[in-house]
Amino acid sequence: MHLLLIEDDVSLQTTLRRSFVRSGMDVDVCHDGTHALAQWQANPPDVVVLDLSLPDMDGLDVLEQARAAKLDTPVLILTARGTVGDRILGLNSGADDYLSKPFDLDELEARVRALHRRHSSNVRDATHDDHVHWGHLRYDRESGAIYHQHQLLDLTPRESTLLRALMAKAGHAISKERLFELVFPGEREVQFEAIEVVVYRLRKKLSDKGVQLVTLRGLGYLLKSEALHGI
Repeated sequence: MHLLLIEDDVSLQTTLRRSFVRSGMDVDVCHDGTHALAQWQANPPDVVVLDLSLPDMDGLDVLEQARAAKLDTPVLILTARGTVGDRILGLNSGADDYLSKPFDLDELEARVRALHRRHSSNVRDATHDDHVHWGHLRYDRESGAIYHQHQLLDLTPRESTLLRALMAKAGHAISKERLFELVFPGEREVQFEAIEVVVYRLRKKLSDKGVQLVTLRGLGYLLKSEALHGI
């Protein structure tokens, strides 16, 4: 499970990260809302644990901006604001669960895992189709083939891997580091810049297909459909 922990208290942050990692989770940590939103969009996690008292903005503002950006990751709010009114406000802002400080680490982990199971089940129900569509592109999960309308795209294995990853997160940025891991798994002798060559070649092949492979400085790459304005 990939977890994004948004917490500015260094001591608590360290304790929580250590606990989650020991439980087998992959944890990204952010200290403030601005960087958290960028990280969230660049590498969407399975679950977000969000503290409300952040140095640059209120955690509820972070949550509202994330939901406005169509980031649907389940969120557990972690805060000292424990009144019923605060909990209602957090849930109405788009949170999925709420845990007041002080809390038990085992309960926190259980709630995080429950959110992940519930969200994963909902995603499976919503994506039972054997095909992924984006604009005029269609990815056949069973065969691994990618089509433009009804025409099979002529792609190399690495270009196919890259495009499948982008289609799975279409409309959201994926970091260059993550794409490199997917396209060149375990190939330590390959230079990091090689991913840019694959991106360049794939971008040329998609130039007349109604989609754009967009570079977002500092965030990575995303797939944008020319037919879906505003994405």
